[in-house]
Amino acid sequence: MSSIRTRPTPAVSVIIPAFRASEDIAGALDSVFAQTFTHFEVIVVNDGSPDTIELEAALEPYRSRLRYFTQPNRGAGAARNTAIRASKRRYIAFLDADDRWSPEFLARQVGYLDDHPSCDLVYCDAWITGESPLAGRRFMETTPSIGDVTLLSLIQQRCNIMLSTVVMRRRPLVAVKLFDESLKRGQDFELWLRLALDGAAMSYQPEVMAERRVHADGLSGDAIAEIERALNVLDRFGRAQQLPYEARTALRVRMMSLVDRLEIEQGKRRFIEGNFAAARYHLRAAREQPLKIKAVRLALQIAPRLFRHAYLKLLPVQLHP
Repeated sequence: MSSIRTRPTPAVSVIIPAFRASEDIAGALDSVFAQTFTHFEVIVVNDGSPDTIELEAALEPYRSRLRYFTQPNRGAGAARNTAIRASKRRYIAFLDADDRWSPEFLARQVGYLDDHPSCDLVYCDAWITGESPLAGRRFMETTPSIGDVTLLSLIQQRCNIMLSTVVMRRRPLVAVKLFDESLKRGQDFELWLRLALDGAAMSYQPEVMAERRVHADGLSGDAIAEIERALNVLDRFGRAQQLPYEARTALRVRMMSLVDRLEIEQGKRRFIEGNFAAARYHLRAAREQPLKIKAVRLALQIAPRLFRHAYLKLLPVQLHP
């Protein structure tokens, strides 16, 4: 009597939200289906994308190998939640439609979780590519992960988790009720904070196993948008949660530091625009006044146009250190 060979049950659900993703999603899917680890399913959620016709045309060659859902536009967090609820797999892997994985990504990340049963989430490093002054550098060069991943290190942003490098167990994700769908930006950062507060164990593998592709018009935005996103998430998190004293103190200190950074970045933007009065206002508003900021303020008082002319000539060099 011949035995019937059954296909192994997928251990991982790969979750990809899609919004204006028709030009990028094929590259993301190609990187998934090139994985050396093959026990996975792919769930794509169309979050009310205005390019649905083009998106579905791009998905057509892959349709037999993925599960596809559509919903009205409710944001990336809601799209990921739809996919998580549709999945019953042990592990969840997140991938944005414009990012990529190296072929060993799932094997290494799933292997780490299998070898470390007490770990709930693992992430890694990625190359930055695309329309960014940081293209060609590693993600962790500018947003590092230093030391153990804890609630404090996440609040202080000493540890930074890139969503498209995360593989995690489904159980702790469901325990904290998934992504906060009311947040349009920073849902991932807020989720890591809630996971840590709930006691989830997280680990970082420093290897580069992914690619983060940046678009000039992407949601990630510029430095000001990044700071505003972090401030909004930390403020909401602090208001919504009962935090230990040490964590609440760290949150307050971090928010003050981010406000200073925001004033400096806004001052830099106004200076580049030639609005010297506004630039002086923002730089003066920063609570911390290191020597460099004092020197810039002095230059803005003495010879703002000459200083701006010199700065703009050096700008490409400053953006590519």
